[in-house]
Amino acid sequence: MPHLKRREWFNSLLWVITRESFACGARAFLALCSVFLIHSLANWQADLLPIMLGIVASALTETDDHWRPRLRSQLIALCTFAALNWAIWMCLPWPALLAIVISTSAFTLTMLGAIGDRYRAITFGSLVLVLYAAISAHESRELALISMPLLIIGATWYGIISVLWVALLPKQAVQAKMAKLYTSLAEYLTLKAQLLEPIREIDQAERRMTLVLQNGRVVNALNSAKESLLSRIQHHSPYDWLKLSMHQYLVAQDIHERTSSSHEDYKVLTKAFFHSDVLYRCQRTLILLGKQAAAFSNAIQSRGKPIHHGVTKRSIEDLSNSISNLEKESPRDLPIQALKGVKDNLTSMATAFSSAFIPPNEILDQSLHDCEPATISEAWILIKKQLTLESPLFRHALRLSASLLIGFTVMKILQDHLGYWILLTILFVSQQQYAATHKRLIQRALGTALGLAVGWALTQLFTETVIQSALIVVVGAIFFGTRHTRYILATGAITTLLVISFHQIGMRQELFPARLWDTIIGCTIAGVAAWLVLPNWQWRLWPNLAARSLNTQADYLLEIINQYKLGKEESLPYRFARREAHNADAALSNAYSAMLKEPEKVRISQEEKGRFLIASHTLLNYISALGAHRSEWSEKYITLDLLKIAIELHKAMKDIATMITLSNINSSNRSQELYTQLMKLDNIDSYLSHEDAEEVQKVEEKNLVYRQLNLCINILSELKSIARINDAIKKH
Repeated sequence: MPHLKRREWFNSLLWVITRESFACGARAFLALCSVFLIHSLANWQADLLPIMLGIVASALTETDDHWRPRLRSQLIALCTFAALNWAIWMCLPWPALLAIVISTSAFTLTMLGAIGDRYRAITFGSLVLVLYAAISAHESRELALISMPLLIIGATWYGIISVLWVALLPKQAVQAKMAKLYTSLAEYLTLKAQLLEPIREIDQAERRMTLVLQNGRVVNALNSAKESLLSRIQHHSPYDWLKLSMHQYLVAQDIHERTSSSHEDYKVLTKAFFHSDVLYRCQRTLILLGKQAAAFSNAIQSRGKPIHHGVTKRSIEDLSNSISNLEKESPRDLPIQALKGVKDNLTSMATAFSSAFIPPNEILDQSLHDCEPATISEAWILIKKQLTLESPLFRHALRLSASLLIGFTVMKILQDHLGYWILLTILFVSQQQYAATHKRLIQRALGTALGLAVGWALTQLFTETVIQSALIVVVGAIFFGTRHTRYILATGAITTLLVISFHQIGMRQELFPARLWDTIIGCTIAGVAAWLVLPNWQWRLWPNLAARSLNTQADYLLEIINQYKLGKEESLPYRFARREAHNADAALSNAYSAMLKEPEKVRISQEEKGRFLIASHTLLNYISALGAHRSEWSEKYITLDLLKIAIELHKAMKDIATMITLSNINSSNRSQELYTQLMKLDNIDSYLSHEDAEEVQKVEEKNLVYRQLNLCINILSELKSIARINDAIKKH
């Protein structure tokens, strides 16, 4: 027993220290601790605040990369830091010019974020450093000559630690992303199981909406894991641990496709099998698979292996027996084949789980699609595409630039030498979405108040410089470890750090009211700007997002049909089409989620958009079932007429997407023409030849393709009706 307790304690400790947030905090702790140690041993008299601010700015530029691209990113960031520092120093005597430089830098650097996540992080860190440089200078060029080099030194020092950390601990970030992926899959499987509960009173639409939103989180986790793997695979031959992580990622993709599959309308299944235990058995198996995914997450995080007890296997056997009994005792008109499809899917998911920690023997296509541009011209194309008022990024860049200009003007009117905190608050709380901005500004205000209170208490309790320095290191580590997960705590930590730091240089009483007042002003400006300056209301973005969702689903369907003709292959084009379809679905669900948090008067046609989202996601579920079973293809079931219907379905989805887009630009004549063309695809049987209809009738119960295509066509009617009212939405 004591041995088991020690083992549990060790596993818990290992689980903590392998988390990504712990790694971020540990790097900050190492950077700050080493700075204070050198300062103490060398009896260095320089002010440490600029160095700490440089460390903070450099840490904000971090992305999850192999050490080589991270080194390149750090060098780019340092060059940007140096250029912006020089620009700030040159403009300090002329406030109007300084305001223009800050505002222009905000717009330019924000637009550079269109290139990719790596450059988005670099530009944000650079903007933070611009304001830190202005804070450190206090409008004095002489002081700036001292503080600005220290900012660069702090940024350089953290960059060195960051690159060395990744080079020495290459597994940590990848395994943290994989663990997070399987955690999100576990939640997704559990929510999916709720749909199979045969209870008539439940609100299926509400449960489906919850599932749709969780699917978006799974897609985000898949994308994050993919980028982490891609960065490592590109720069050397994969090690065994990297090959295993890649295999686990592909397994997660397969499980996600199978989990998102639907073989029949859940209301139909509930009505048909209300008096049977078969749906409860399906539900139990899904729950067990969810627990298995959670166990996989813990095993990846603790670098162990999950223990299989055989419970899932026995659950599937019981489900299979239950379905066999239903076939013998129940009428032929029950959707037994849909249940068989569910059972086969669950069996394949269990098989995939069992292989997740065993690298495959055969050579598989493990290539990944790199979305980042390879040349400057490709990067410029990405930026150029965003240079339009229709682009949320462009509107955000203009809004941020205007907000900083207003904040600078307010700072000068108030003659507040610490007024750059107004600009810093604006920068941190301003987000592309209105709802995200208001959530962040509330968190910022609460975190600042918390940090001021804690900072004041700590400076009163601990007056020794050494203890205060130790507290700075600790709260700095807390800030970096929580800034992505607990923003209020992170804001409180960084505010506490600054309170103690300013206390050490003699700025005590004036800091508290100034910091709180400037935070309130900055939050107010950012909140008003999110409402008045080119707001990204979701109803404006919805038509393009809805059209993209249908277009990508149509492309996904086409890739599936190609595999039904040629045979199953986990090729890059297929995986890319699948990922794009789910990315577009996640973007649509994220937009709807953001819309629910916007002011009521701008939630235009909210109910219709909710219906469209559920219908679109259901269509993706039906298509995913085709993809999940593509290894079971058979020529006698995949007739030429069925393939022709699949092509017509692909075309119909593209046409509905075009209708939505045309309605967005108010071209109703073409929309009516497309709607008329779509009316003919209301019945799958009308597309079958007489001979083929007889053949399909014989195998209809066993023909997965026939059933799934029929389900897809049935759901199109709702999508068409919503597309028809899109003109009214636009006019409103």
